[in-house]
Amino acid sequence: MESSAILAEIPRLRRYARALLGDRAAADDLVQDTLERAWSRIRQWQAGSDLRAWLFSIMHNLRVDQIRHPVVPTHSFDEDDFAVPTRPTQTDTLELRDLESALRQLPDEQREVLLLVALEDMNYADIAATLAIPIGTVMSRLSRGRERLRLVMDGQAPVARLKVVR
Repeated sequence: MESSAILAEIPRLRRYARALLGDRAAADDLVQDTLERAWSRIRQWQAGSDLRAWLFSIMHNLRVDQIRHPVVPTHSFDEDDFAVPTRPTQTDTLELRDLESALRQLPDEQREVLLLVALEDMNYADIAATLAIPIGTVMSRLSRGRERLRLVMDGQAPVARLKVVR
């Protein structure tokens, strides 16, 4: 395995981690932890299998561990933290903020699948392998996530469709 194959996946790992966490420093830490674990367990990767799916699986499992064992939050005071990127128009920035806010309102399971499909352009089989769930569950979470995202973006509260069982 050449290191260039893993290095080529870093931009995708960073993009997904930033979208998932919403914090640049935490996302970079997650990517670093992912790469460290991948390098230390490179012998576990099976030649011929999808390297990207393997790396995303490692990242997913690390994120689950982080959720189970939260760390005391810290804040860095780098100069980059205070630089606000500007878009050509204000409406673009507002729409991105609305989308980010709407994504934060989705359950983690739906947001993960939605980001892997929309942001990482992964197919259902790769997502199922990455998250260790059946393909049918991927499709169900994606469908429910898209519908809920649509409702939130339209300003409607998602309605819980629960049946009363007696």
